[in-house]
Amino acid sequence: MGIILEYSWELFILIELLSIGVLLLFGIFRYFFNKPTLSIIFIFLFLLMLILEGLLGLYVYQQTGEISTFQIVITIFIIYAFTFGIFDFIKLDRWMRRKIGTFRGVELLSDKDYKIIKRNNNPKYIAKKYRKSSYIHLVIFVTVQAVFWIMGTENLTEMKMYLTDLSWIEKGIAKESPYANDITFGIGAIWSIVFIIDFIYSWSYTLFPKK
Repeated sequence: MGIILEYSWELFILIELLSIGVLLLFGIFRYFFNKPTLSIIFIFLFLLMLILEGLLGLYVYQQTGEISTFQIVITIFIIYAFTFGIFDFIKLDRWMRRKIGTFRGVELLSDKDYKIIKRNNNPKYIAKKYRKSSYIHLVIFVTVQAVFWIMGTENLTEMKMYLTDLSWIEKGIAKESPYANDITFGIGAIWSIVFIIDFIYSWSYTLFPKK
């Protein structure tokens, strides 16, 4: 078991590589061998890989007793896989069926797929979709961050102080921040960066729509 703890990062990378291999096999059986039912097996194997990653992160936490970058990275991967990753995978699957179908000279798309493709090429629809997702992300982000700040501060006056004086961000330590501990501070900091990037990206479709 000590080996698992010592080589936790290597095991995580190995599981990720196996996950990629499973997805490649999914594509081969689904698009080239035309075995959609059999290809579903590889989706379940991919989900198994995610479970293994979660168990690995849990084991490392049980052994060390602390949340580290390792657990945060695994958590981000798992959350992405079960949220945005699902929609990205559906989009990729449709794109692959279109390209490989053209390459093989067979029709792999349905009428519904073509309607979705046409809709997704509409700049107004894309902008509206990303605006909606940015609003949802904003509400979740503010709510969770508020909970973190309530846990780490004593009253609204202290919260206001941290809002008006952002010098604690430069210091980069939990003790000088509105967060209760290193765990919430790490999650809050990483999520803030992700949120800013996602928000700018989402609104770019409204400010600079595709022509």
